[in-house]
Amino acid sequence: MSERIPLDLLDPKAVRKRARTVAIGALIVAAAFGGLLGLLAGRTAGLVTAAVFAVPLLLLGWSEARRRVWLEGHVLSVRAFGTRSVDLHTADQLDLLVTDMRGTRTVGLFVRGGGKAINLALAIYAGTGGREQGVLPLRKLADVLAGRGDAPGLVFSELMVAQLRAEARGLAAADRPLYQLGSMAPTGRLAQKLNPDAISRFVSTLD
Repeated sequence: MSERIPLDLLDPKAVRKRARTVAIGALIVAAAFGGLLGLLAGRTAGLVTAAVFAVPLLLLGWSEARRRVWLEGHVLSVRAFGTRSVDLHTADQLDLLVTDMRGTRTVGLFVRGGGKAINLALAIYAGTGGREQGVLPLRKLADVLAGRGDAPGLVFSELMVAQLRAEARGLAAADRPLYQLGSMAPTGRLAQKLNPDAISRFVSTLD
């Protein structure tokens, strides 16, 4: 049986704290809108409105608390309410997805295959610092992606290896490939995929 490699970028304690924040925010928003509509249209309308706002946000918080990501062999899996898995060797799509929320950028490997999609966070940066996947996860990802034997797989494999080299040299976050790629994405957009040709050109310049 293949070894299961955890790929959770944030530790469980931080994830639970973020989930609690989402849940508290959900209750505050729901109470505000429900209370306002309750004053205007009656108690029942207020309660219904509060539920409409609260339930999806509470489910989001619960999903965040349960979320776990791992690599087993060449299969990437994520668990929240259920489990989704994508075989990285046969995935139809590989992209680098950059999300930007309140000055915090997340650089992720977006994969799609078998009708399922997973966004694997590779690094989170805020200012000149952040949090990145560890040496073992990046090494395993590099090996699996290289095993695809196609151009996209090799490009992303070389990117992981370059990130490992930068970490081994003790380079600051701003001098590491994932940070530099994340900085290439224009500001003001919540999520965007980087152009594959731009990624290939960037990777070709790395040592």
